[in-house]
Amino acid sequence: MKPFDKPIYITRPLLPDLNEFQHELEEIWDSQWLTNNGPKHHQLEEEIRQVLKVPNISLFNNGTIALIVAINSLRVFGEVITTPFTFAATPHILSWNGITPIFCDIDNNTMNIDASKIEQMITPKTTAILGVHVFGNPCDVVKIQEVADRYGLKVIYDAAHAFNAQIDETGIGNFGDITMFSFHATKLFHTAEGGALTCQDVNLKQRFDLLKNFGIKNEEEVMLTGINGKMNEIQAALGLVNLRYMEAERNKRKKISETYKALLRGVEGITFSEIPNNIQPSYQYFVIRVNHQKFGRSRDDIYEQLKAYNVYSRKYFYPLCSDYACYKQLPSANPDNLPIANNVVKEVLCLPYYGNLEISAVEKICDIIKGLQN
Repeated sequence: MKPFDKPIYITRPLLPDLNEFQHELEEIWDSQWLTNNGPKHHQLEEEIRQVLKVPNISLFNNGTIALIVAINSLRVFGEVITTPFTFAATPHILSWNGITPIFCDIDNNTMNIDASKIEQMITPKTTAILGVHVFGNPCDVVKIQEVADRYGLKVIYDAAHAFNAQIDETGIGNFGDITMFSFHATKLFHTAEGGALTCQDVNLKQRFDLLKNFGIKNEEEVMLTGINGKMNEIQAALGLVNLRYMEAERNKRKKISETYKALLRGVEGITFSEIPNNIQPSYQYFVIRVNHQKFGRSRDDIYEQLKAYNVYSRKYFYPLCSDYACYKQLPSANPDNLPIANNVVKEVLCLPYYGNLEISAVEKICDIIKGLQN
């Protein structure tokens, strides 16, 4: 089989009609208001709030700053239980707040933090649980909340992958104390860079707004030791236009996902997560797992062979955060404590997945993978 003429990348950003974006920019130029809570910011904040079905939301310049503010706003300290199978930002924001991440093993099916193993990780220093809705698949929010309530812990969710995901038609941003969303260019909905925090408590929302603006209340009062986490008007303008295209993008990705599953289901050694009927997925990534023994080749072999065909997949998340030099000395990072995570991280492979990916390309990628089986 011949390689693709042009590279097929893991993702492509959703780019709206340039004329629509130009119109938004012209309004910004007319107002001469580029940042500091301008009209585009307020409009986007309200439109996203409605899409996510949440009572309170605060926009940020990126998701990492938003997570740092989330931790600070809840006055979390000591130790926080989290997953090793996530992007680097998740444990890093704990370290930046002077907190020790405690790595808990993951569930083999969902690849999220294993709610049944959290309780055994709790110590007198534990103050919170930081869960991640990995690949947009929701954590076991009920069990996590039960554990948190039993021990008086805060719950923060990293929903970087889970924009517009829902559980029983309830927006994913309604669970826990705070949920963070990322609007990075690789996400289904994006503002090039950006993020948000959602919460039930309006007082927390007010604290977010202060903390992301240096703690400034007005021209004469500084209430808190904040930072600069504000989303600017150009980011907000891009978000406003992209929101108009989001549902069409989701529908395209749904069709691509269904095609991948139809062609790869039943291939010995290839599996993928099946989404429960009560879950509305985010369609952020399409992920397969490769069982070396059953398929006859390792995940790493497939990854390299796909590149030979001009297809660029991603070993996401590899390596585990617990294997980073800055964390591997932690007792909770010991591989013996994380057997599931250490197996999953060797099997996962994100395949190319974006709305403009042609179905014929998906079919060829699946043919390439099946042709690699020994």
